[in-house]
Amino acid sequence: MIKKDLYRPNVAMIVVSSSYPRVKEIFLAQRNDLNDVWQFPQGGIDEGEAVEEALFRELLEEIGTDSVEIIAEFPEWISYDFPSRIAENMKPFIGQKQKYFLVKLHESATINIHTHQPEFSDFKFVTVEEALNMSASFKKNVYESVLGYFKKEGLL
Repeated sequence: MIKKDLYRPNVAMIVVSSSYPRVKEIFLAQRNDLNDVWQFPQGGIDEGEAVEEALFRELLEEIGTDSVEIIAEFPEWISYDFPSRIAENMKPFIGQKQKYFLVKLHESATINIHTHQPEFSDFKFVTVEEALNMSASFKKNVYESVLGYFKKEGLL
C-alpha cells in the first residue's frame, strides 16, 4: 500500500440552516463514541461511489435528511491523521482525506440524529468561532482551513 492509500477517502459537510445566508450558523454534532468530541457530518466514500452520492448518503445516515442544496465545494482534498485512540479501529488507514462541501438545509428538512446506527448524541447550530473552539484537536487545522476558505469567499 502506498502512502496516499493510507488515507481513507471521505466526504464532509458544513451544514447551514434554511435561514442561510441571513443566518450564518453551522451544524455541529457531538459524537456518541468519543467524550465531548463535536464535528461536522462526514463519512467514507464507498468503492465506485461518486463524492456527491456519498455526501447525500452520509447526510441521510448521520442526520436523517439529505434534503440539502450544495452551496459550494472546498477546492481541494484535505487530510488529517487519526490520533492513536482512533487509529487502532481504522486499520489499515492512518487518517482521512476529505472533500468538503457547504450545504444548505431545505426549508422542509428535519434533522433526526436518532438514525438506524446513530453516530451523534446531540447537535446544535453554532458560529464559525464556536465550531473551531468545540472541534476535536486532531481536526482543528482542517476545520480552520475549510471554514477560513468559506469565510474568505464570503459564504460564512
